[in-house]
Amino acid sequence: MDSSSNRILTVLKQASEAAQKLAISSGSTRRKALIILAQMLEASFDQILEANTLDLEISREMAVSELTVEWLKLTPERLEATVEILKQLTQSADPTRKLIKATYQLEPCQTYSQLRPLGTIALVYEAFPELALITAGMCITTGNSLILRGSSTASNSNQAITSMIRNALARTKLPTNCIKSLSPDGESSIQELLTQDRYLDLIIPYGRPSLVRQVTEQATAPVLPTAIGNCYLYWSATGDLDLIRHMIIDSHQGEPDAVNAIEKVLVNINIKSSSLTSLFNSLQEQNFQLRGEEQMVAEFPEYLKPMKSNEWRQSYMKRIVTFKQVTSLPNAINWINYYSSGHADCLATESYEESRQFAQNINSALVYINTSPGFHRNPRCGEGVFLGMSNQKGYRQGLIGLETFTTVKQIVQG
Repeated sequence: MDSSSNRILTVLKQASEAAQKLAISSGSTRRKALIILAQMLEASFDQILEANTLDLEISREMAVSELTVEWLKLTPERLEATVEILKQLTQSADPTRKLIKATYQLEPCQTYSQLRPLGTIALVYEAFPELALITAGMCITTGNSLILRGSSTASNSNQAITSMIRNALARTKLPTNCIKSLSPDGESSIQELLTQDRYLDLIIPYGRPSLVRQVTEQATAPVLPTAIGNCYLYWSATGDLDLIRHMIIDSHQGEPDAVNAIEKVLVNINIKSSSLTSLFNSLQEQNFQLRGEEQMVAEFPEYLKPMKSNEWRQSYMKRIVTFKQVTSLPNAINWINYYSSGHADCLATESYEESRQFAQNINSALVYINTSPGFHRNPRCGEGVFLGMSNQKGYRQGLIGLETFTTVKQIVQG
């Protein structure tokens, strides 16, 4: 066994042992740990931003893609938003004490269910240095250990953040090994991590589709894949133009990244050319690049550029929107179910019947009707903190919140 394998096994064993202790700790103890973590983060802005600047300089010298650099870049505002997320998590009730009525009863016993921590979770992520802090906060809240495996592009930022997390944990009553990190020291280390199903209870990949696909294909432990982009919108014949405009533009303004960006629009064939022209002008004013199938390009050559057939399944992860005409709602539903990423798809209509048909027949994790799918990790107007979105049907679909980090234990009391 090489040194890389030994290192990974040691880290996993330590995290697994810490998870057992963390699972029996009190909710108040874990909340106090989050308060300390938030305070130390506020005091560490300068060190983290300095490390991040070094990563950005190295990335530009290595000609790293513009998208990755944008994901990598930390700002005081992004760190302040992370502090707010940690503070909001301290207001959450302990998820591991939640009781749920069982779906069956065994007489004369009492049967109930309780949410419990999963155990040890691994986050394999690309850029987004603040994800380490957010996921650590969610894991501490739910009583899980966390293994962090970031990318080489963010190595200095990740090191500064994990060092700060360790210092914060040292001031708590929680086991310090409940948050561990692995350096990106080569492709083999990722493969070694992904196959440690003896110690890992869940792996979450976060980044480009290629990273998510790699983790999903190589892992032997359970995987909760995240999804980004390639969301579809069907513009019904009764759909409102202003609403369509809002849904598209707002979906690309998610925080901190446009997870639910509408990148494909299926247009009912009865929509007027003047309405399409108005929408195209609005999107171009917002610096969108517009593409279309051959028929629509021929009709609107001054607005649309040709697209390739394989783009229907691709996520652009840029301000690009592609248009296609369809004859009916069933036609749109079939197309979306075949080509979309399956995590968030949309409808604009004034027909209640169409809205019900769309909601029932779309296979995606989340369906948005007459509202923007824009993703916000810490929504101001609701409860909860969300790590991202998943299109995984086997474990959990949709928003990745605190309950995603738990499992259900059934108890029969005689």
